[in-house]
Amino acid sequence: MKVLSVRQPWAWAIIAGHKTIENRRWSTTYRGPLLIHAGQKMRIQDYRRLLDYGDEDGFQVPEREDLHLGGIIGKAVLVDIVTKAKGNPWFEGPYGWCLVEPRKLPFRPLLGKLRLFEEAE
Repeated sequence: MKVLSVRQPWAWAIIAGHKTIENRRWSTTYRGPLLIHAGQKMRIQDYRRLLDYGDEDGFQVPEREDLHLGGIIGKAVLVDIVTKAKGNPWFEGPYGWCLVEPRKLPFRPLLGKLRLFEEAE
């Protein structure tokens, strides 16, 4: 299955069903299921920004130390890639990967890679 590495806390926000668009500088023709991989690092400014989103939208963000790093945390389905998403606070562009059907999976350590990559069996 294809895997997309996403820096925390954004990976958590996707799997929790809050973040419906993942921003990338590149596009792909692939559409379908993706495993969501939480990257090895998390920037404090990203965590604080998600806390602000949570305050605005009424959702609770886990403590930083409770967010998994360096492995698979869930899956979602990539249904579209857009270059505009008026009214969607998650879109920053230039490409917005539209994700649906997020589902949490048991954490599984895995080294991430750039771009989409295939899960090693």
